[in-house]
Amino acid sequence: MDSTSSIFANVNNILVLNGTNFKKWKEHVIIVLGFMDLDYALREDRLADLISASTAEQRATMEKWEQSNRMSLMIMKHSIPEAIRGAIPEETQAKTFLDQIANRFIENEKVETSTIFSKLVFMRYKEKENIREYIMEMSNLVTRLKALNLELLEDILVHLVLISLPT
Repeated sequence: MDSTSSIFANVNNILVLNGTNFKKWKEHVIIVLGFMDLDYALREDRLADLISASTAEQRATMEKWEQSNRMSLMIMKHSIPEAIRGAIPEETQAKTFLDQIANRFIENEKVETSTIFSKLVFMRYKEKENIREYIMEMSNLVTRLKALNLELLEDILVHLVLISLPT
């Protein structure tokens, strides 16, 4: 496989950002950029503008940062639908662009956490259901909450299950 098709395969393996998968999308972007050695602009701040007295090393570092920044922005934008991209202010630095996207989706995570938590608290066992599947569904909701940084102790899950069962 030549390098062009390898780059294309890596970029196309990034999930498309859809509003509910920000964490996974970001993880994929960072892995792909790291694998392609293009994550420098995400890890390092931009250097001060070059001047005539700048050293060859400073020029090389700036060139590396600019290439990483340009490619990172292109790759991230490639995996974001136009409808979402249009809601994010135009940005010239990849790190800031990623931060702006993160800020947009923090609110979505709060809503998702609240929705899942409400579902868990208000679940009630219906006698025709398989009790094992019902408990597994509750456990799955707790796992989803944990992924959203809301960790419930196992004792709380046990009590939620018990109070949701008929007497």
